[in-house]
Amino acid sequence: MSMRYVMDSNLDDPKRIVVVDGLKKFLADTYTLYLTTHNFHWNVTGPHFNSLHQMFMVQYNELWLAVDLIAERLLTLGSFAPGSYKQFAQLTSLPDVPDSPPEAMEMVSLLMKGNQLAARTARCVVPDAEEIGDQATSDLLVSRIAVHEKVAWMLRATLAG
Repeated sequence: MSMRYVMDSNLDDPKRIVVVDGLKKFLADTYTLYLTTHNFHWNVTGPHFNSLHQMFMVQYNELWLAVDLIAERLLTLGSFAPGSYKQFAQLTSLPDVPDSPPEAMEMVSLLMKGNQLAARTARCVVPDAEEIGDQATSDLLVSRIAVHEKVAWMLRATLAG
């Protein structure tokens, strides 16, 4: 991990590196999910167009704000924030979307799975953040887990209809 500057805190440096690396993966997942959600917002068609178009817009706007919070937390911890497609592709646990837009309900399914994966990535970092007493990172991640789980539930409910 390349640190930008020395962090003046009582956070354990070796474990802080583990937390930073996990945050970078979570940032990549969040950005990838943002991009996928925005893509689906643009390309959704069918009888549920209006409701899905609106739902996806709410979701991608929320994700856009989250990307900034996660990146700023990385900077606060003394790291850089990855920001290229290449870096995100290497770090994310989310699969890329098909070249051709899928059907509307497949979009919903892919976003549900993406939110579940993002929550899983965040959940993996929480114990390390808590171990070093990094409550700010832990709080950010726990908040994001709640958002991703709620969105996944809403998308699952949409599929059930």
